[in-house]
Amino acid sequence: MAAARPSGSWSGALCRLLLLTLAILIFASDACKNVTLYVPSKLDAEKLIGRVNLKECFTAANLIHSSDPDFHILEDGSVYTTNSIVLSSEKRSFTILLSNTENQEKKKIFVFLEHQTKVLKKRQTKETVLRRAKRRWAPIPCSMLENSLGPFPLFLQQVQSDTAQNYTIYYSIRGPGVDQEPRNLFYVERDTGNLYCTRPVDREQYESFEIIAFATTPDGYTPELPLPLIIKIEDENDNYPIFTEETYTFTIFENCRVGTTVGQVCATDKDEPDTMHTRLKYSIIGQVPPSPTLFSMHPTTGVITTTSSQLDRELIDKYQLKIKVQDMDGQYFGLQTTSTCIINIDDVNDHLPTFTRTSYVASVEENTVDVEILRVTVEDKDLVNTANWRANYTILKGNENGNFKIVTDAKTNEGILCVVKPLNYEEKQQVILQIGVVNEAPFSREASSRSAMSTATVTVNVQDQDEGPECNPPIQTIRMNENAAVGTTSNGYKAYDPETRSSSGIRYKKLTDPTGWVTVDENTGSIRVFRSLDREAETIRNGIYNITVLASDQAGRTCTGTLGIILQDVNDNGPFIPKKTVIICKPTMSSAEIVAVDPDEPINGPPFDFSLESSTSDVQRMWRLINDTAARLSYQNDPAFGSYVVPVTVRDRLGMSSVTSLDVTLCDCITENDCTHSAHPRISGGGVQLGKWAILAILLGIALLFCILFTLVCGASGISKQPKVIPDDLAQQNLIVSNTEAPGDDKVYSANGFTTQTVGASAQGVCGTMGSGVKNGGQETIEMVKGGHQTLESCRGAGHHHTLDSCKGGHTEVDNCRYTYSEWHSFTQPRLGEESVRGHTLIKN
Repeated sequence: MAAARPSGSWSGALCRLLLLTLAILIFASDACKNVTLYVPSKLDAEKLIGRVNLKECFTAANLIHSSDPDFHILEDGSVYTTNSIVLSSEKRSFTILLSNTENQEKKKIFVFLEHQTKVLKKRQTKETVLRRAKRRWAPIPCSMLENSLGPFPLFLQQVQSDTAQNYTIYYSIRGPGVDQEPRNLFYVERDTGNLYCTRPVDREQYESFEIIAFATTPDGYTPELPLPLIIKIEDENDNYPIFTEETYTFTIFENCRVGTTVGQVCATDKDEPDTMHTRLKYSIIGQVPPSPTLFSMHPTTGVITTTSSQLDRELIDKYQLKIKVQDMDGQYFGLQTTSTCIINIDDVNDHLPTFTRTSYVASVEENTVDVEILRVTVEDKDLVNTANWRANYTILKGNENGNFKIVTDAKTNEGILCVVKPLNYEEKQQVILQIGVVNEAPFSREASSRSAMSTATVTVNVQDQDEGPECNPPIQTIRMNENAAVGTTSNGYKAYDPETRSSSGIRYKKLTDPTGWVTVDENTGSIRVFRSLDREAETIRNGIYNITVLASDQAGRTCTGTLGIILQDVNDNGPFIPKKTVIICKPTMSSAEIVAVDPDEPINGPPFDFSLESSTSDVQRMWRLINDTAARLSYQNDPAFGSYVVPVTVRDRLGMSSVTSLDVTLCDCITENDCTHSAHPRISGGGVQLGKWAILAILLGIALLFCILFTLVCGASGISKQPKVIPDDLAQQNLIVSNTEAPGDDKVYSANGFTTQTVGASAQGVCGTMGSGVKNGGQETIEMVKGGHQTLESCRGAGHHHTLDSCKGGHTEVDNCRYTYSEWHSFTQPRLGEESVRGHTLIKN
């Protein structure tokens, strides 16, 4: 029993293996190639697990795809993992899909993954378990010196696998430097595993190479995983450090402090970073001018700083440095490069402008203005045409009246002293000014040792001038009544000689006179009224009439003045009503306001008195005026709509009056804008302008009327469709009214739906009234009145037939008047002739 158990276990395992093999064969029956890769149970991401020869299956494939997203395949057939994978006890497989997009050809390669432990058990007849203390198939550090002199091929190292003790192992490599650019740089001997380099390598071009080594048996079995092998290129100091710029240019202000940063230089080295080959050191090896030494350079950072505060642009405005950079940390055998650094010294305002003289003398004639009387100059050592050099001049003392100003000439930097307000010799013969000067930019140094502003004194002598007449004040006024008679004289404009303060010898001439109302006396300047003065004229503003007068002396010197004639008001204008059209909306207004104006001054104007000015009694009967704070015109005795002419007299407080004829319109309106004026007065029922609401009401009424007519037409058409049955003997049942004077009861009978009335009785048929007979003096007449749409059949009872005789009395029934009058007439007329004898007989009886 104990011996049978292993046999049964072995047979069960063999059966499972056969079933698995059969399933794999069925699954892979349509594949062009099956590949089995032996891998460990745990695979890391982005790891090479093997290589598949794709060209044996499909040589023209341009699209390679894996059915399992955990794996991806390169063009050379290398299979890499995309994620970390742990294989279960069962086999795992995936498909490599090869296709050509041009000819649509497709191929499949099935890849099977098996644990390496299972593979060793299956191949116990071919392999033995290797037990050794040290593995020889492992990444081996490998390097070579760049620009090596050989001899070539240059041996680098030997790649060897421990499985070579049991198998014939062939070695091969792939990757950059082998089958990728730079191609054929490395190769390995197939049998020995010796790795060689075929030519020199530049580290600045290729820092290292990562190639893959493979160990396989002649039958294609891979006892080892692909071995990544990194070949590092050792750096050689074969590159000079290079400055980033051929010439550096920096700017720094003069008088700056010690340690002020001027700028920083920088150099690069293509050799391997963080080695002595790229450890650079900076230094200054020359300065122009050479003395004094004012700059230093940090050996590591290349920052240039000042070592003195005595930089003076006015002495030296530019320095040139020769700088050097050297690798190997500045050792004498390091490679070095030089460059040039130019340092410009920028200006600051460290020098004040100073006047070239401390005092100046100038002269100017009185009454002159906008003239240049003096130019002053200054000295400044700062940079020309900068804010540190340009001067700002100012008058410190002596210009309290504002007669002078001083400005700067932008080209020469001089100060220009000008007169901007005329001087008067008679008031002051000499003016002493104190002027100062500063720069546009503030002074940069402390002003403890000397003043921060340079000053100078200017003496201005005022020269006397033979002046002409003076018109002072330039505007003079006089008063005159507006109704002054022609020829009336008054004082005029007066000018005088400033030297003698007299008006003698001065002649006058009128320059402007807008309406030609006055003349000017040439010798005295007095004025004479030439035309009547009118204060209410359009050319008068605020009651003042202005004329311009020219005064001249014997030398021809002149001055100009203005004479304002103040016109005193006279009550020479009656008040009037400016708005002559008045509209009164009778439904909403009982009166209208009337406003009067008076061109005269208020003292000759309101309050006004309004009265009706008419000899006709109609005006007094129809209209009345209400004098209040404003007059109101109201109608009385209910005049008709229309237009009326109402004369109104208006008087001011002094009795001056005028009559204004008002066009008054009585209108049926709500507001004045709704009223249309009638062309003829006193016409009642004048034209009325309909408002928008009235028009809307009319339109709504028309629409309602159409609706009613439409309803009646529809009802009539509906009735016309009903069958109309008129009995043949209907004509025999109607009473024909004749003009005989036979005795009998006074009765009138209706025809076809018209009311049957009995004279003296109150009963009436329900069919409505159409006609009635009245006996007047033995004569019977019939009056036709519009009735309803009933028929005679309404006189019939339920299940009984009645004639008109049965409808006598107060309770009359008619068959809803279904027959119209036209139908009744057309039906009865032919029968009237046939039954006339019989009808007369009935009447007589």
